[in-house]
Amino acid sequence: MNLRNCLLALVLALILPTLTACTEAPITGRSQFIMVSDASMLSASQESYAEFLETNELSDNTEQTAVVKRIGKDIQNAVETWAQDTGQTDLLENYEWEFNLVQSDQVNAWCMPGGKIVVYTGMFPVAETEAGLATIMGHEVAHAIARHGAEQVTSNMVVGAGGALLAAAFNDDEPGDPNSTDGGYSDEQIAMISYGILTQVGLLLPHSRTQEREADHLGLIYMAMAGYNPEKAPELWQRMADRGKSSSGLLKSFETILSTHPTNEERIINLRDLAPDAMRYYRNAPTRHEDKKLPLTPEQTAETEPADAQTPEPQT
Repeated sequence: MNLRNCLLALVLALILPTLTACTEAPITGRSQFIMVSDASMLSASQESYAEFLETNELSDNTEQTAVVKRIGKDIQNAVETWAQDTGQTDLLENYEWEFNLVQSDQVNAWCMPGGKIVVYTGMFPVAETEAGLATIMGHEVAHAIARHGAEQVTSNMVVGAGGALLAAAFNDDEPGDPNSTDGGYSDEQIAMISYGILTQVGLLLPHSRTQEREADHLGLIYMAMAGYNPEKAPELWQRMADRGKSSSGLLKSFETILSTHPTNEERIINLRDLAPDAMRYYRNAPTRHEDKKLPLTPEQTAETEPADAQTPEPQT
């Protein structure tokens, strides 16, 4: 198989998912290419969520658990009202919402299709306030409502099919010469390695970052609908940035290209730009919540204090 045909196959694999859009994301109107049913995603989600809860420890902190469930319920009610008012109740069809707090130091949270939400206790010191936690939970709910999981499954299916077609085109290819300058790789191996790199860097990773930006946008609106101040969202991501290691220059650009998420700095800028529009929803919310501090354990409180503000070790 000649190089031209190899490149053609690679290009087709990269552009085919963008040629046809069968639906649009809510609010943003972004075109989406989805080939898996909601029913299959919901079924897999329910099974995976149940298995996760069986193998992970729920927090025994009743105060923190109550906050997660209350904020989650606020977002659920706001999203359901919005869906009803805009005639988009199909987006939430067969949703069975659950909000659970899991005991773990991980700074993480997620939401599966169907409204299956988990927040890790490690998120509390970073979230700090109810608006901070609403920022995180709104973001995760947005992933589910925008069907990002189904999009990811579809992208993987398309890339897999493209790889299979490319491999089939080389079924008569001769093995590589181990003494050659290309290291003994056959044309098929070179093409498949190139295909894997190009689809990852040129399709899957950029698409993942697009979904994250969209979830930030939608999540900002959902938290505002629920009565949590969207102008507080950039503060959450600033705290996230302060906790992480920041690269610069060429290394930062390289890390960005290979990342599934936008940088914290980019997210802060985007959220500040989006906040004025989200404030419209906040001003129209039935209830606007005071931005209370989250209940933290003594260990979690220590995490939020500057190093020089913590109690020094006794001197002997």
